Formats: sequence, C-alpha cells, structure tokens
Amino acid sequence: MTSRQPPIPDTRAVEELIVERAKLSYARLPMLEVVFDRFALSLAQTLKSYLGAMVDVSLSKVDYLSCQDALKDQPNPSLISVTTAEEWGGTVAVILRPELLFGIIEITFGGRTASVGEKKSRNFTSIEKRVGQNFTDTVLRELSGAFAKVSPVRFEISHLETNPKALLLAPPTSACVRATLSVDIEGRRGEMVFVLPNTAFETVSHILSQQFTGGQLGGDSGWRLKMTDMLNLTNVPVTAVLGQSSLSLREVLGWAPGQVLDLGLRVDDPVTLTCAGEKIALAEVGHRKNGRIALKLSDKLYHEEETPDVFPD
Repeated sequence: MTSRQPPIPDTRAVEELIVERAKLSYARLPMLEVVFDRFALSLAQTLKSYLGAMVDVSLSKVDYLSCQDALKDQPNPSLISVTTAEEWGGTVAVILRPELLFGIIEITFGGRTASVGEKKSRNFTSIEKRVGQNFTDTVLRELSGAFAKVSPVRFEISHLETNPKALLLAPPTSACVRATLSVDIEGRRGEMVFVLPNTAFETVSHILSQQFTGGQLGGDSGWRLKMTDMLNLTNVPVTAVLGQSSLSLREVLGWAPGQVLDLGLRVDDPVTLTCAGEKIALAEVGHRKNGRIALKLSDKLYHEEETPDVFPD
C-alpha cells in the first residue's frame, strides 16, 4: 500500500488577509473606551426610569476592525439607526439586535408575564420600529451626556435600516470602532451595538486616543440627584448676630436687671447672619406690619466654589 501524504492547506487567502489588514490603522482609543464604560453605568439608571423595569447594562467589548467586518456579524434583520454626530461631522450606527428589540416591546406593552423564549426572525412592523427608535433616542441622549465631558457632541437619528449588509457608513475596508453593550431587562437579554467609523470622529481622534489617568469621568448620576434633593430639604439653624463685645467675667457677674449694655451699634447698622459658626450674609433690620422684626439681606459674605462637572467613583 502506498502511504498518502497529508493535504497541504492553502494559506494564500490568509496571507492576503494579513497583508490587507496590515494597511489599516487599528490604534486603540483609551478615552473612547472609558467613555463607553461609564456610559454603560449611567445608561442603566436612565433605562430604569424610561422602561419602568429593572435594567442591567454592561459593556461587553470594544473591537477595532474594518467596517465590513463590524457589520457582517450582525443578524438580518436588525433595527439600525443611522445617526449623525453633529459636532463631529460624521455618521455612526446604533444597532438593536432582534432579541433586544422584542424584549423592549414586551416590556413597553405590558408583556412582563409572557414567557421569555427565543423569538423567530422576522421583519419589523412600523410600530416596532417606532418603539425601537424612541428607545434609541433615549440612549443617544445619554451617550451625548457621556461624551460632553470629553468632546461635546449631539447625536440625531437620520433614518432607519434593517439590513446590515446594505448599510454603508464608510468605505468597507476603512477602520472603525465597534462597542457592544449587553442589556438585561428583567431576564430579557440582548445586545446593542455601536459602530463608529474612524472617519466619523476624525476631528476629535487626538482627544479620544489620550490615555485616561484619572478616576473621574461620568458615572451613575442618580445618587447625586437624590442627594441634592435631600440636601435641599435639610433644615439648618440661622442666627442673627446684632453685635459682639469682649467683657471680663467680673463685669458679666456684676450685671443686674435694667442695666444697659452698649454694643457700639447704630440703629441702621446691619446684623450678621451665621450658620454653623460661619458668617454667610449681612442684613438690615426692619419691622413688618404685624409688628414682628424682619431682616432684609444686603450682602453675601461667602463665595460659591466652582464644582467640576464630574462624578467621583
């Protein structure tokens, strides 16, 4: 018997692919990754209010690849919102995978009791597209807020598509960034995919490519809003100080009823308002029609500190 030689694999296609991809720039964008990571945290709180349901959002991965590779793995049909990044002058895509869209529709129309199962692939109705577009609008407003701390941008949906293979955001071989978010809405899991061609953010690429060295950028703002509301309702004692004078203990012990204390003040001199021992304002003394003493604020004694628009971790 003659021994058979093992087949030799043809690697020319792989070599050509390596050469082709070597021509493309897949440099990481650390600042962009941080923005999407913090965006996922803040989005969960926003979607809880929007859907009235428990929502968990996490950033699954950020890929650097060509536009054609970023879109070829997406199911057909998918609800694709072709979006204009106004300040950047580019176009990006937000893709709702079918399982996520159907989960959103069930929650929106009161289908919480429906069993969570696999949905058959089919075309979307006009109502389903509208629900998906409204959901995406809410997500994009939150994304604009996340980018506001790095490079302000407003996202506007121009039109909807359903076939990823027919979508043309940029030349197929041009580089892009694909961020995938995993969304869980009361057990209904799905993915939302953001495809950002490099040509869409070319004007701010120098910012997005910077290394992130701090610990403050975006985050879940829900706790801060709640804390602000609670602080605004807090009662604090405010004291009106007419005047102050230094006296010896002998003089104080020698006080008797009817004795007049000279504070060295005139009738029109302002009084000082204090809170927790800190001077906060000056006020003029007056009387109301009911005979009670009233104060008219005349000057502020403290300076408001500028708080950076960040949320500490």
